[in-house]
Amino acid sequence: MKPKLLLRIAAILMFLHTIGHTLGALSWKNAPNAAVAQVVSGMLSTHFDFMGRSASIGGFYEGYGLIMILVLLLISLLLWLLSAQSGNPLSVRFMQLLGVLLLMMGVLEYIYFFPFAAAFSLLAGICTVWALFARAPVE
Repeated sequence: MKPKLLLRIAAILMFLHTIGHTLGALSWKNAPNAAVAQVVSGMLSTHFDFMGRSASIGGFYEGYGLIMILVLLLISLLLWLLSAQSGNPLSVRFMQLLGVLLLMMGVLEYIYFFPFAAAFSLLAGICTVWALFARAPVE
């Protein structure tokens, strides 16, 4: 496969990951049962002082989820833009970094979240690393 196609596949995988994450991040307060509802309530209602303001674990959780939507969207966009530039030396270095980042994200998602989320990052990482080996040598 050509590097451009592999990077575009990786970009689409990460965009699908972004959509799934967005759906989860925007609906995390919708508890499927009473036990989860109690945990969510505790996360949102227990406040503590943090750096001069009142904060909650629920607020942090929600904020990190929203920030990750932007990060995943940025990764998708970078992979798509990189697919058009897969031959120049700077883009090769960027592919290396993104490939390692995506593989590490996949491992962490598998450990801390669930295999379905991890699969998107791992497959995108594999496509990105594969694109490195599929490219023509830079002269």
